[in-house]
Amino acid sequence: MPVTTAHSAPSVVPYRTTSARLALRQVTSSLTPAGPDGAWWPRTHDLASELCELADVLDPLWGRITHVAANPRHWSHVPRTTVLVNDHDVRIDWFAPGVDPHRILLQSYSAGRWDLLVVPPGTFALAAARLMAAASAGPEGLRRPWPRG
Repeated sequence: MPVTTAHSAPSVVPYRTTSARLALRQVTSSLTPAGPDGAWWPRTHDLASELCELADVLDPLWGRITHVAANPRHWSHVPRTTVLVNDHDVRIDWFAPGVDPHRILLQSYSAGRWDLLVVPPGTFALAAARLMAAASAGPEGLRRPWPRG
């Protein structure tokens, strides 16, 4: 007598890999160095779509990103005042003269503000790795506390 078993369809749970290419400065003291808190290497020049992957990594570490300031020079798609990032609104401010075109400033109400070097998407992997390592390194005595306000 054959035995049949009813198999239910597997449940589908949304899953997104954390693939943001990011290097952050390890912080151990309260002295503030000149320079970025780390580096980010986005895959495209579309800031609105790239922010989702960045927030996947940074929101659990720093608190929800609420505000971004960037220079529109290297971004092909310039979103208007707010964008939806992982089910919450993030305010975008574009400052051409006030923000270095290779930097992005991120802010969280719960934990403060950070400055990241943006490695252009088309950069060769070896060069990007060197830039990211340099931006996330620093003398032991000159690292800032994390999070900071």
